[in-house]
Amino acid sequence: MTKEKLLNILLVISSLFGYLEWSGDSSSFLFQAECEVLATLFSDPQSAVHPFTLIPLAGQIVLIVTLFQKKPSKILTILGIGCLAFLLGFIFVVGILGANFRIVFSTVPFLVLVAIAIYRMKKRS
Repeated sequence: MTKEKLLNILLVISSLFGYLEWSGDSSSFLFQAECEVLATLFSDPQSAVHPFTLIPLAGQIVLIVTLFQKKPSKILTILGIGCLAFLLGFIFVVGILGANFRIVFSTVPFLVLVAIAIYRMKKRS
């Protein structure tokens, strides 16, 4: 397995551990919320269709597709990162604005991996 593929796997995995809190006691990791969205998508698609659910899901799918390529496409990797960063960047900002360090720290692994991936892509070209 190449380093690029390993990095893409780690990007997908780290995106699943974003943490959300709302309405006092309610909280969820993204993998839990994603399972609920996927279940709802098949039973009531209208209620699951939202940019903050579909765009990051598309990003994960794109990154997973790169794992089946002999050499992961830079364009697909950047597209997948961009789609995931749409949600995780928003979560990071919300965590900072709300001074909720659990939310902020849940996004840090993804953001660090994004920086590493971009650095490696620049270095490779």
